[in-house]
Amino acid sequence: MDSITHLALGATLGEVMIGRRIGKKALVVGAAAQSLPDVDFLAAFWLSPSENLIAHRGFTHSFLFAGIVSLLLALLADRWHRRQSVFFGTWWMFFALQLSVHLLIDGCNAYGVGWLEPFTLQRVSFNLLFVADPFFFLGVGAASVLLVFFKSDHPYRFRLALIGLLVSLAYLLYAFTNKLRIEKIVAREIARNGYLADQHFTTPTPLNSWLWYAVVKDGEGFRIGYRSVFDQAPEIDWTYFPKNDSLLALVDDHEALQRLKRFSQGYYTISFQNDTLTFNDLRFGQITGWHNPRAPFVFHYYLQHPDDNNLVIQRGRFANWNSETTASLWSRIKGN
Repeated sequence: MDSITHLALGATLGEVMIGRRIGKKALVVGAAAQSLPDVDFLAAFWLSPSENLIAHRGFTHSFLFAGIVSLLLALLADRWHRRQSVFFGTWWMFFALQLSVHLLIDGCNAYGVGWLEPFTLQRVSFNLLFVADPFFFLGVGAASVLLVFFKSDHPYRFRLALIGLLVSLAYLLYAFTNKLRIEKIVAREIARNGYLADQHFTTPTPLNSWLWYAVVKDGEGFRIGYRSVFDQAPEIDWTYFPKNDSLLALVDDHEALQRLKRFSQGYYTISFQNDTLTFNDLRFGQITGWHNPRAPFVFHYYLQHPDDNNLVIQRGRFANWNSETTASLWSRIKGN
């Protein structure tokens, strides 16, 4: 998830777990602990763009990392806060839960996380939440802001933090039910059209969990479509994109290419963008694809100009967004 959501989630969780013992410092300690796995962003300063794609959300997002770091942090916190009646076991549970929640929430996004690194390089991604979902943030965000202004001895601090967490959890469960509905419809479409049932995924479009983006393997390419939970039409309008593997013969940097293939989990196409050979990772969606089915993909890596790939994901996530784009998204969410 985005950094602000992790900060708010960590702060509210910190208040619930140890707020009664250390006061408002629980907000700060919780927010910091929740953000710790994202320290891997520093790797971008010395790794190439393709190497950084693999490193990000890798070992620092593994349960091994969470176990080791939570133990070390508990030892340090126990030494510094012995006078405040927070025992070592409580500190260990606190840090272990904060780090584990971070890993679990990031596993809900399309990027994928290396839960079991370094034992396996397999990434986990449930494609359940967009990386920045304001509705998931609402509960913990509102609670964390209010907790900053409430006095340390306010009788409703614990209750407020708990309600914030439960509201966000309820939205997560709601998003899960929406995904199940969409998966059922996509499965029906796969059967009707004879696509490959074991090679598909669905993931939410930006900022919501009502409009979903679906990708299905079909021969030497992919079918891409959009489906809202409010759609009445029985079928999905699919657009075909060829994989174009033959164009990879033009690539010189084979190591970077192998990293990109591994990162994309096989969901990629090759195309020319402004005369530049481009690797498109389909998992991150299209740039306003619900409005233009032939829109370019969010993740587009320039194979022949590797130094131009800084912020390779972020640069396309909200490209070309304006009031018209927002209106078209809202219109498509409401259904066809």
